[in-house]
Amino acid sequence: MIESWLIEFAKAVGKFFLNPLLYWSFILVILSGYQRVKRERANFGTKILDIFSEWKHTWKTAVFSGLFISVITIGSGMVFSYETIMLLSVVVILLSLTLRFTMLSASYTIGLTYVLLLFLPYLLKKQSYVEADLFSKTSFTSLTVLLGIFLLVEAVLMSRTKRNETYPDLTMGDRGIWTGQHLVKKVSIIPFFTLVPTGMITPFADYWPYFSIGGGTYSLILVPLLVGFQHKVTGHLPYQVIKKMSVAIVWLGVLVLCIAVGSIFLPWLSLIAVLVAIIGREFISYKQRTNDKEKRAYFLQAKEGLKILGIIPGTPADRLDILVGETLVKVNGKRISKASELYEALQDSGAFIKLEILDDAGEKRFVQGAFYQGEHHELGLIFAGPPYRRKKKDD
Repeated sequence: MIESWLIEFAKAVGKFFLNPLLYWSFILVILSGYQRVKRERANFGTKILDIFSEWKHTWKTAVFSGLFISVITIGSGMVFSYETIMLLSVVVILLSLTLRFTMLSASYTIGLTYVLLLFLPYLLKKQSYVEADLFSKTSFTSLTVLLGIFLLVEAVLMSRTKRNETYPDLTMGDRGIWTGQHLVKKVSIIPFFTLVPTGMITPFADYWPYFSIGGGTYSLILVPLLVGFQHKVTGHLPYQVIKKMSVAIVWLGVLVLCIAVGSIFLPWLSLIAVLVAIIGREFISYKQRTNDKEKRAYFLQAKEGLKILGIIPGTPADRLDILVGETLVKVNGKRISKASELYEALQDSGAFIKLEILDDAGEKRFVQGAFYQGEHHELGLIFAGPPYRRKKKDD
């Protein structure tokens, strides 16, 4: 018994590296990162975060989430056909072609896969090119349970995004003034084990596998599922929006999971779970957009000082723990209100710098430090204003 499990485990790990979804995820991150860096250079004249930052600091969440999901799928005996996993992979790839990570929410990837699996058996009966029963073996309850769990994973991924890890951008305001906004986005590969029909594994109890789709033996497969989110934030501090949305997604995931468990006894509830997941996720995004539009742009030019739109990693500002959304008011005692005044003050500061900053509550705090050789008196702060490409043309 143990030997069979170990052999199937080794085979699953080997097949993991043959899954095209794994390699597509690398291409996706590079394409998205390249597009973002290109926009950063156009707006600010420099790259702010590196090309792979969309999935940086997600590995711990991915590993622990994958282990948690694997315990549930194997422990409860969730069995998926190879065709179901293949269709899910195709859906993920197609939705990710938009380069919008929000489409990688389980509400859309698993939800759309569920809908296709619901109707494909009927459509395939009307043609003769593909086997009519190709997608006939499906555990809809397993899919919806998986959907609810992955919504919880999305919420955890969102909540772990740090304050300075969102992406500064520029947008034209209603009054024709360039204002700052942030893109809140992350993507991660969540690898998890599940069961597929036929193999060396035999049932170890009468109740297992509980979610079987037929067959007496099983094997393991390691599935790399992409999970992501992406939202624009203009009227709030990005990290505040992240916290509220992650809580809302947790509640949505719990609700979907409860309905999915109910579908064990009433199978039609699995469809309700999918509809709740899709509509609920859309409502959360809609609510965030409408609330954001009702607010005045957060990263407008401040009356006093300069509102900090972004921090370039590895710069003095990063070392001094300056935060996105704070306001820089003085440099070495000199009051500033324009970026040009900041650069003039830095040129006269020598090797040491002292900054006066207003935090989120409007309270003053002081930070100080030294410039190192080669930093050319650049703090690494990003402010809202006309795009760099436009200023360069004007010059």
